[in-house]
Amino acid sequence: MVERIEKINHILSETYGKPKKEKIDMDPVLFLIHTILSQNTNDKNRDKAYAQLMEKYSSAEEILNAPRDELAQTIYTSGHYNMKAKRIQDILQRIKDERGELTLDFITHTSKQEAMNWLTALPGIGMKSAAVILNFRFDMNTFPVDTHVYRVATRIGLTAEKDRDKAQEDLEEKVPDTLAYPFHMLLIQHGREVCKAPTPHCSRCPLQQYCAYYQQQQESVSQR
Repeated sequence: MVERIEKINHILSETYGKPKKEKIDMDPVLFLIHTILSQNTNDKNRDKAYAQLMEKYSSAEEILNAPRDELAQTIYTSGHYNMKAKRIQDILQRIKDERGELTLDFITHTSKQEAMNWLTALPGIGMKSAAVILNFRFDMNTFPVDTHVYRVATRIGLTAEKDRDKAQEDLEEKVPDTLAYPFHMLLIQHGREVCKAPTPHCSRCPLQQYCAYYQQQQESVSQR
């Protein structure tokens, strides 16, 4: 499987270019908030909501102490704003209660599994969100599985798991640490541009020889 993943990664790199990981200097607590804002919305709406948040409040402490309705209206463009406002403040309060201050710096001194367990114990932080935080902010070799990654990975036969969290665990075991970031990003791009739902552009897919979904479609056509 590792060899298969390496070949697919190479093909996608040749197609889209090798993703370059940029260092994120955002405060980890603010990055966690940024991740919550990204849930169930697109990047444009997330970024607009985060910009409005940073314009309104100067610190995580101010966000924690803000009136709930005011916070919700500030992040309105992210969608599900009432739920996200509650989630953000509940998490900030929990961090402060447990750590004595609003910091996640302790994560740098924990193992990946310990960090994952701690983050997923927070309200509203699932495995994908936790993996995003650890990969993008703490440079840990996690493998976040969003809708694009899950769709492409299942179609090309990298995982047979029906549950996305189980698929993430499965893929994290299979994908080499050195490919965790680039392969994640390449699968997202491929899912957005070619392997779309519900109608993928199989005729121009560079992964036809590796794709179980494509092979099934071809067999179906030949049997008609």
